[in-house]
Amino acid sequence: MADIRNNFVGIKSPNPFWLASAPPTDKAYNVIRAFKAGWGGVVWKTLGEEGPPVVNVNGPRYGAIWGADRRLLGLNNIELITDRDLQTNLREIKQVKKDWPDRAVVVSLMVPCVEESWKAILPLVEETGADGIELNFGCPHGMSERGMGSAVGQVPEYIEMVVRWCKANTRMPVITKLTPNITDIRKPARAALAGGTDAVSLINTINSITSVNLDTFSPEPSIDGKGTHGGYCGPAVKPIALNMVAEIARDQETRGLPISAIGGITTWRDAAEFMALGAGNAQVCTAAMTYGFKIVQEMIAGLENWMDEKGHRSLDDIVGRAMPNVTDWQYLNLNYVAKAHIDQDACIKCGRCHIACEDTSHQAITAMVDGVRHFEVMEDECVGCNLCVNVCPVENCITMVPLAAGVIDQRTKQPVSPVYANWTQHPNNPAARQAAE
Repeated sequence: MADIRNNFVGIKSPNPFWLASAPPTDKAYNVIRAFKAGWGGVVWKTLGEEGPPVVNVNGPRYGAIWGADRRLLGLNNIELITDRDLQTNLREIKQVKKDWPDRAVVVSLMVPCVEESWKAILPLVEETGADGIELNFGCPHGMSERGMGSAVGQVPEYIEMVVRWCKANTRMPVITKLTPNITDIRKPARAALAGGTDAVSLINTINSITSVNLDTFSPEPSIDGKGTHGGYCGPAVKPIALNMVAEIARDQETRGLPISAIGGITTWRDAAEFMALGAGNAQVCTAAMTYGFKIVQEMIAGLENWMDEKGHRSLDDIVGRAMPNVTDWQYLNLNYVAKAHIDQDACIKCGRCHIACEDTSHQAITAMVDGVRHFEVMEDECVGCNLCVNVCPVENCITMVPLAAGVIDQRTKQPVSPVYANWTQHPNNPAARQAAE
């Protein structure tokens, strides 16, 4: 049977599924329930320095985006770091780690960008026996206005500086949590590595306003008639997170840097996709908040079953396996040709493929044949864009069929050719044309 035990920068857990730093990890009660359900580890909700307590709003804290079936696609939150006092959190962390020694307990931290503040809190966390720390450089709301969170994460020089402080003042592994609210995710990752970080985790939440109440003209969630930007998370952010994880994993300067993936992970398949792109484990938040802690049992069983089916013996067999296939557009094979094919037995005659192609694409799908409602791909017009596949409500009704080399493409009237490996060699590329001349 597949071995899904995880060893992430020396932090061991029985599986790669951790709860991310968020409301589900705010106190011992929640964390113990999570461990009983089967979670491999947690990142304790972000602690701040001793002093005046953090005060959260006492009204709605979440905005939401739903699909047509009311399925939750994304959450926007305006909640701050923990509002429980530091000493209470530290006592609970110590007790939980003592009672659950086989589980990963990492502590998220956010204090002012002053070395003394970090030097003061690090030994307190270390004394709990925690397995590591995660530097919260990601929160886009509330704390960033106070010079913390994404206000630090958006400045590579600050990231490197704080990481250096932490590495100089603790024995614990340091995981640097990155904000997606930046143009090039590689730059903060490089800065964290330069500072000596043991790993990075990403993505934190995306700066957002999910909706506006058109009766009160206030952004949601509304607090006494006012609203603010918050952090967006959930299934909707997964594509952004996948890309950013891949960018770090394939960057020449950060290649090999351990990555803890975060962002819309809801199923075992989501986690496997992130690991295939180079992540060493997976952190989950919104899925647990939507479906409860026991969702991890489906994740564990699904991952094990898939690995058994595919012959993967350990997580090392899948981590990074997709990276050789991630490239830049210029290296794609422009001679690869695929055409859409409609399974007439599966087709429900809804016409969505036709209208999408007719109105917004390449007019390559018929609507009527001999006066009968019938949808079929006209190969001589199809460019293989696969829009029809994506709008079809019936899974696998429309598929993309690659044309073999040598077959005549009815649209171009030219044989499909494997001669040109990528755009850099293609005769339509001006640089290639000039070199040929």
